[in-house]
Amino acid sequence: MKQLYEKHNKLISTLIFSILLISSLLPIAIGAKSDHPTQTLSIHTILQASCSTTRYPDLCYNAIASAPPHISAKITNIKDVIIASLNLTTVTVEHNYFTVQKLIKNRKNLTIREKNALHDCLETIDETLDELRQALDDLIKYHRSNNFQKVNRGNFVLEDYVDDMKTLISSAITNQETCLDGFSHNNADKLVRLVLEQGQKHVEKMCSNALAMLKKLTDEDIETVQMLRTKNNKRQLYDNIDNYNKKNESLRENNWPRWMSHGDRRMLQQGGVKVDTVVAADGSGNHRTISAAVAAAPVKSKKRYVIKIKAGVYRENVEVDKKKTNLMFIGDGRSKTIITGSKNVIDGSTTYDSATVAIMGEGFLARDLTFQNTAGPSKHQAVALRVGSDLSAFYNCDILAYQDTLYVHNNRQFYINCLIAGTVDFIFGNAAVVFQDCDIHARKPNPGQQNMITAQSRTDPNQNTGIVIQKSRIGATSDLKAAQGSFSTYLGRPWKEYSRTVIMQSSISDIVHPQGWHEWEGNFALNTLEYSEYKNSGPGSDTSRRVKWRGVKVLSSDAQAQQFTPGKFIVGGSWLPSTSFPYSLGL
Repeated sequence: MKQLYEKHNKLISTLIFSILLISSLLPIAIGAKSDHPTQTLSIHTILQASCSTTRYPDLCYNAIASAPPHISAKITNIKDVIIASLNLTTVTVEHNYFTVQKLIKNRKNLTIREKNALHDCLETIDETLDELRQALDDLIKYHRSNNFQKVNRGNFVLEDYVDDMKTLISSAITNQETCLDGFSHNNADKLVRLVLEQGQKHVEKMCSNALAMLKKLTDEDIETVQMLRTKNNKRQLYDNIDNYNKKNESLRENNWPRWMSHGDRRMLQQGGVKVDTVVAADGSGNHRTISAAVAAAPVKSKKRYVIKIKAGVYRENVEVDKKKTNLMFIGDGRSKTIITGSKNVIDGSTTYDSATVAIMGEGFLARDLTFQNTAGPSKHQAVALRVGSDLSAFYNCDILAYQDTLYVHNNRQFYINCLIAGTVDFIFGNAAVVFQDCDIHARKPNPGQQNMITAQSRTDPNQNTGIVIQKSRIGATSDLKAAQGSFSTYLGRPWKEYSRTVIMQSSISDIVHPQGWHEWEGNFALNTLEYSEYKNSGPGSDTSRRVKWRGVKVLSSDAQAQQFTPGKFIVGGSWLPSTSFPYSLGL
């Protein structure tokens, strides 16, 4: 957390400057409205049109209409409205950061978990600042001209570029919820939550509005570009059609992501993986611990940095923070290389903080190892692996715990040929994630508990997030099979209001209850969730007795299912080839 506190002075200066600027210019803003009524009317008309499709239109309109002239005077279209909204949101996020710092410093008698939750908030708020600034930068570069979308980001096609922006804002929304969720374990926690809730919810609503307007801005452009692409029989349109660059075409055909260096591209084309450092508990490598190897890895690297982890049991909590980009863990085999811990909520951690391994740095890869939390079913939430790394992938890995095994926190993720085992809500979070060719096994829970395979937490209908299980096998571990008649297992339940989960082309054993899905609490989210099944097999795949909620459905065509494949849902064609892992982009 040290690097978060080092930003303190800089953030304070920024906030004070913003507040003084807004205060000093407010009278001028009021005067400007009366001096230039025609311009004001035009701005208000643009605001009304832009905000009309948001979930919180009054907040959308009033936040920008009351902004000083240096913000409002620049508004000529919906793109300008989104830019203004993101700028205003950023100021609030900075204020929320200071509020958390004051609580840590001034609030007496905080419990261990409350302190952990506040530190989680500092981390997620800091992440939000980075996400909003990147989204703003991407949006500024987003130009519209004569039915062509001119983007300026390497060789990414329009859909990929737009998905990047949607992912950033979707993740920012998730981070606000994550901060507040840390104060939901008992009544005492909720007193601290009340201090933070207004500020966090304000940011969440502002981000929701920006996301809705972004969708409105880009949907029409994408439709136009796809129509032109079909008409011209081309796979993509380039920034400058007249100056078509064949070098760029070659790179695009190889689907390398924007952060991959030319050296790594050549290496992966040749099928090799160069090891940069070795971890061995017996001292035969460069480091004895994984944490030490991560600490020694380069910062903000565009080149793949490979950490070879020799066979052994590593009892440590590992964090790959956002500055450690493009790391890769390679083990000696999932049964031989095991990273294990036992942090849990009962002993004072938050769910977020309990992870044995936590991954935030973009472009993370892992293969041939096990992530584990051994706290057991009586310790409640105890995460084995938490992932917030964008464009991250896991191959041939075991992820083992009980309640809350795998926290797919946010951003875009892919899992291939992995085993995930647990009890309650054991795959949960709000990433855009696809599990392909995986074994997903329920374990024997505590007496009186029911197994929930998923607990997806989408809070906004415009977020591009959800859990997709494709071409996989849903079953039970041996201990549960022996006691199958004593416990019920469900495909999932809605942690948040717009929970979205898709199970398709998978084998479902009789471990799954015929009703398929379970409520969270009462009627919560039953009318807003999206739970879909498609072409599954096995005794548990019979949908005739599924619950009859509005959002539970069986997809009726390949076209409907196609949107949830890796190629569409996580724009896998632009980055999965560079992982060197196996994958399928379609059905």
